[in-house]
Amino acid sequence: MNLVTTVITIAILLSAVLALVSFWLPQMNPDHEKLSPYECGFDPLGSARLPFSLRFFLVAILFLLFDLEIALLLPLPWGDQLDTPLLTFLWASLVLVLLTLGLVYEWIQGGLEWAE
Repeated sequence: MNLVTTVITIAILLSAVLALVSFWLPQMNPDHEKLSPYECGFDPLGSARLPFSLRFFLVAILFLLFDLEIALLLPLPWGDQLDTPLLTFLWASLVLVLLTLGLVYEWIQGGLEWAE
């Protein structure tokens, strides 16, 4: 048997064993809380349309923006291999300056104040 056949056989056997074990191991004795239609902690008898704070969305959007910034700047160390590394550094600096200005604007407007 060659190496590829051995690896494929082991992968298939391990997958089958894990799939069978996952059917046998879970305990199937749900309690009253698990059988209730709502598991999120809200009162199931009240309205389903509860007001949600807009500040949570603001924090989530800010997190996504800065996470995207990191993803955009990850290839920057390899930018010195290009024909014009100065232009690459200029674009990266422009992205950082733009995001910093946006953060300062949010800070001045009070968007980052959690408690009033």
